[in-house]
Amino acid sequence: MNHTPRGRSDVIVGTAGWAIPRASAEAFPSEGSGLERYAARFGGVEINSTFYRSHRPQTLARWRAATPAGFRFAVKAPKAITHEAGLAGCGPRLAQFLDEIAPLEEKLGPILVQLPPRAAFDAKVAGAFLSALRGLWDGPVALEPRHASWFEADAGVLLSAHRVARVAADPARVPAAATPSGFPGLAYWRLHGAPRPYYSAYSPRYLETLAAALTARRDGETWCVFDNTASGAAAANALTLAGRLGLLAP
Repeated sequence: MNHTPRGRSDVIVGTAGWAIPRASAEAFPSEGSGLERYAARFGGVEINSTFYRSHRPQTLARWRAATPAGFRFAVKAPKAITHEAGLAGCGPRLAQFLDEIAPLEEKLGPILVQLPPRAAFDAKVAGAFLSALRGLWDGPVALEPRHASWFEADAGVLLSAHRVARVAADPARVPAAATPSGFPGLAYWRLHGAPRPYYSAYSPRYLETLAAALTARRDGETWCVFDNTASGAAAANALTLAGRLGLLAP
């Protein structure tokens, strides 16, 4: 089955998951489910739970129905593909994954493929995986490698050929990891928090510089996801950045 998304292409700022910490609660509506309250302010969210387990079709359909028109869900690929199989021989599991997330319909955004730090670039394995993925999915794909070999020129050429964006991550494991690259039709920032990943908040100066970088992109789809959720900093940082960009829903 070939899965093709529909929807808008612009700048989306959000968080990994839609938890609303107490410190930021006043910035969101007081009524509704957590997702409904989150989606009243932000235009998209990254689903990380799909990395660990499958979800019932009814669950995804409920999430889709709970969000306004134009809202998008980025979805993280399962660890069975990225960490256990190491991208090798994953055609059937890819097809299963795409069928599982199909109930999101037009609100399905990028597929996020995060690789473990030990996963070095192997042109044969990566090429076969990306070909299999592109045989099933025509929509946006963001890949977050964490091994330095993925930032060499041959890896970039392969990603561009398959229309796959390389994530800009913070903290960056190598200097090139701080900047979006690969396919230019999608830019995807994943901000994990620095200096302490998943905990540290970003400073106003950092967010101001980031806003300028997002504004500078004129074409294609742009995502910025804050993953510094452990301390509750993600929601506050996303609110600040989205406000600077004029993206917050009233």
